[in-house]
Amino acid sequence: MESPWNPTCPRHVLPATPRVSLLRCILLASCISVMPPDADEWALVERQGPHLLASGRPFVVHGFNTYWLMYFAVDPATRPTVTAALAEAADAGLNVCRTWAFNDGGYRALQLKPFSYDEEVFQALDFVISEARKHKMRLILSLCNNWKDYGGKAQYVRWGKEAGLDLTSEDDFFSDPTIKGYYKAFVKAVLTRTNTITNEAYKDDPTILAWELINEPRCHSDPSGDTLQAWIEEMASYVKSIDPVHLLEIGVEGFYGPSTPELLHVNPDAYSGTVGTDFIRNHRALGIDLASVHIYSDTWLPHSVEDSHLQFVNTWMQQHIDDSANLLGMPILIGEFGVSLKDGRFGHEFREGFMETVYRIFSTSWKSGVIGGGCLVWQVFPDSAEHMDDGYAVIFAKSPSTLDVLANHSRTLEC
Repeated sequence: MESPWNPTCPRHVLPATPRVSLLRCILLASCISVMPPDADEWALVERQGPHLLASGRPFVVHGFNTYWLMYFAVDPATRPTVTAALAEAADAGLNVCRTWAFNDGGYRALQLKPFSYDEEVFQALDFVISEARKHKMRLILSLCNNWKDYGGKAQYVRWGKEAGLDLTSEDDFFSDPTIKGYYKAFVKAVLTRTNTITNEAYKDDPTILAWELINEPRCHSDPSGDTLQAWIEEMASYVKSIDPVHLLEIGVEGFYGPSTPELLHVNPDAYSGTVGTDFIRNHRALGIDLASVHIYSDTWLPHSVEDSHLQFVNTWMQQHIDDSANLLGMPILIGEFGVSLKDGRFGHEFREGFMETVYRIFSTSWKSGVIGGGCLVWQVFPDSAEHMDDGYAVIFAKSPSTLDVLANHSRTLEC
């Protein structure tokens, strides 16, 4: 999702056929909790085929997005909000948070300019990781943004132009050698960072479930997908050369592309197949561990017919689950999904039905042994951050029925 909040101005097909495997036996024979093991068993989440394990036990992502944790952690006045967000989510049975580990240029920037990073902001990210561990919360840390919020690829290209590079498009982020060097330097700085609170290098910290290359990448200038594919392959290899143990995902929305013309009809519209992404091809890049999918039927589909939205969700998820399990052999990560209440087209009741549909489709496939991974709702806020609500925010204190949906899914994932 494109983060709608400007940090300088607040509020700116058929199911897959179950496959018999050792992991399926584990899934059926052992009780699983979405809560992590005790501190002395706090181990890295690992991938085994299309499933996830932690300390030898099945691990399911029951997560949420709260992108601004590092930004809030910089200021002592707003730092308690970070703790509140993690604590409330943990109390609801959530076990994974996806958040930004980048802020490129601008106010409270982590990356001030290429090769230059703000130690105070880095220490704020240290705090986020430390607090997550205290609350037994795993993290998915995204390393860049396709959108302009928090800098993203536009800021990288701006820096390149300031350095005298002949750049004509934001998509040059994916192809220009110098810009790619800026990105790699930042990735290395983050992955090799030693947490000043825990004294543990990020690349060794089991609190981090996965790295994400970039949030919702698109490369409109090359609909063939070749440019973005080359970038994914290069950067996945680079990340794994520094950190071969943590899981890695791309961050794509899941649109099918030119490599699978027979699946283009699954996309929400014809345009989605021309934005330079290609779900199957992208995830065949060496080093990618999790199949990334987002779901925003409220913005992808122009009408407000609720049944049509739920039908789309069913088709979209089933196709991606089937392909992730059978073609890619990797877990699926519904990295973002949600419904906005902002424009009045949809209400709380539909949003909760939408969430229940997503959870039901995933848990049915997981329980049958088809696939692992999980879902992360966009987005969960504590009451103190209500002013940043983009219409998607789930605020537990004001949405007890939505909290019930999340808690019920936690129980569904337990034996």
